[in-house]
Amino acid sequence: MTDTATPLVGKVAFVTGAARGQGRSHCIRLARAGADIVAIDACAPVAEHNGYPPATPEDLAETVSLVEGEGRKILAGEVDVRDLAGQQRVVSNAVEQFGRLDIVVANAGVLNWGRVWEISAQQWQETLDTNLTGLWNTMKSVVPAMIDAGNGGSIINISSAAGIKAVPGCGHYCATKFGVVGLTNSLAVELGEFGIRVNSVHPYGTDTPMGNDLSMYQVFQDHPHYIHSFSPGALPTDSLAAPDLISDIVVWLASDASSLVTAAQIPADKGYLKI
Repeated sequence: MTDTATPLVGKVAFVTGAARGQGRSHCIRLARAGADIVAIDACAPVAEHNGYPPATPEDLAETVSLVEGEGRKILAGEVDVRDLAGQQRVVSNAVEQFGRLDIVVANAGVLNWGRVWEISAQQWQETLDTNLTGLWNTMKSVVPAMIDAGNGGSIINISSAAGIKAVPGCGHYCATKFGVVGLTNSLAVELGEFGIRVNSVHPYGTDTPMGNDLSMYQVFQDHPHYIHSFSPGALPTDSLAAPDLISDIVVWLASDASSLVTAAQIPADKGYLKI
């Protein structure tokens, strides 16, 4: 019988964008549930138009320390998700060190602001390359190892509420997060025969550097009617959601408690998508 406090004992989880924010939270919570961790982050600027500072090597080192504090092993590397060969190298090293790969949390992403026809080609491409192609790189890197291991597994792709309900001011971001849904659902069908489940999680208003990007307010100042597209949700809302609350869902999707769930879009939005 699986220990309900540590349902992931003996499993290995790969997490992208792991240096801080949601990624760090997912690493810690998966480790607390018993999993060993493989963590990557670019730890460098990845998109010129982001209104928040990039993660640093020191941030990733702190994630390593926190995971080790949970009593679990961690293999960490400074790898940009846009680097397919780099991700494949990390996965190969992880399988060599840990012998398996069971859980993937494709969390890395960027968000910046601007109307669709006014953003530059660079802004479009950097967002697409990180949020969508970067996730495809992750899938291309991890799926063969998971199939070869023959243990089934769970892939959890972090999309956004903006991947279900598009909003003004960041259409390029919305396009990538809708794309994550398409990849998720297709993969779920393709990987079902191998016992690998694939789902997406859709947070809204999370307390991370990305979620606290003040440059979004310039969009609202320039176009005040846009604010009507950003409702607070159905539940009482007085602050951004703690990343740990998203990690509750990630740990559940990683565990056998969600064994019937695949090709699902799991909202983490206090009902925003229904308002």
